[in-house]
Amino acid sequence: MKVVVIGAGYAGTIAANRLVKKADAEVTVVNPRAEFVERVRLHEHIAGSGTAVTPLTEMLDPRIRLVVGAVDTIGDGTVLLADGTSLPFDRAIYAAGGAPTAPSGTHVVGTIETAERARQALAGLPDGAAVTVVGGGLTGIETAAEVAESRPGLRVRLLSDGEVGASLGAGARARVRRDLDRLGVVVERGRYAGDDGADLVLWAVATQVSDLAARSGLAVDAVSRVVVDEFLRSVSDPRITAVGDGAAVPGARLSCQTALPQGAHGADNVARELAGAPMKAYSMGYIGQNVSIGRRSAVIQAARRDDTPTRIRFGGRPAALFKELVCRGAKGGARTARYAWLPAPR
Repeated sequence: MKVVVIGAGYAGTIAANRLVKKADAEVTVVNPRAEFVERVRLHEHIAGSGTAVTPLTEMLDPRIRLVVGAVDTIGDGTVLLADGTSLPFDRAIYAAGGAPTAPSGTHVVGTIETAERARQALAGLPDGAAVTVVGGGLTGIETAAEVAESRPGLRVRLLSDGEVGASLGAGARARVRRDLDRLGVVVERGRYAGDDGADLVLWAVATQVSDLAARSGLAVDAVSRVVVDEFLRSVSDPRITAVGDGAAVPGARLSCQTALPQGAHGADNVARELAGAPMKAYSMGYIGQNVSIGRRSAVIQAARRDDTPTRIRFGGRPAALFKELVCRGAKGGARTARYAWLPAPR
């Protein structure tokens, strides 16, 4: 049996590694680059305080074939690459993930290519230059804080059209604001309207996903995520299992906390199907959210399994250490294919 995994982010990497351990299958991973990208560290890459890339040869089981290339379309049992190469499959795991874009003149935070350009632009700014970070979600908070801490001579502004840290509880949001104030980040409410006088604009609003499924004719939702059944199979082609950012799983939040369980469960179901065993419905509950505020502080917010915040949170240096362990654990889970999660609330 031939299985092609499209994408090697958190979901695709854990799926491929888990599948090759559980199924008698020839597993091929197709990815546009030869590196695994820790999206949760892209703000570190931009600020020059850390790295977000690891060679996929260090992440994938040696039994897995890696093909570096861009997928053009997914056909009837075939993955067609942009260079004309065809990869036949009996089963495919769609983990194409996010494809964030940004307005002209800004640098999107969500990909390694644009993050690298942003890093170079930031490194070339003199003290006193102005940096605007657009987006008040966790990515925007982390990016603004990382830039402000690594380059204290810059004027950093965080611009959000909604409440900053809206997904966190009130206490955690207050802690985030205090930490941003400590770093000198100016928080403003409003929409980005083009040239605002900043020397560098970082776009931290990353909600778009790849349009590969849509242009391949698979059933997708309004934002191009693959519509799946309870087993994470495409409703229009059950040979294809969709996981991660590009899967339309009800109640899912774009995060590695979501991608890893989906990738693992999707691979397990493919292995079950290939073995003639019954598949299991997907179920996953959340445990919380973590946001770093530079390298020496963070805010940890506990959550109910439905992802609503509880009153439990903590911050400071212990939270920064906890966040680092979470990031390392996510990468380690993708590499080893060992990962456990809570079921969804009843």
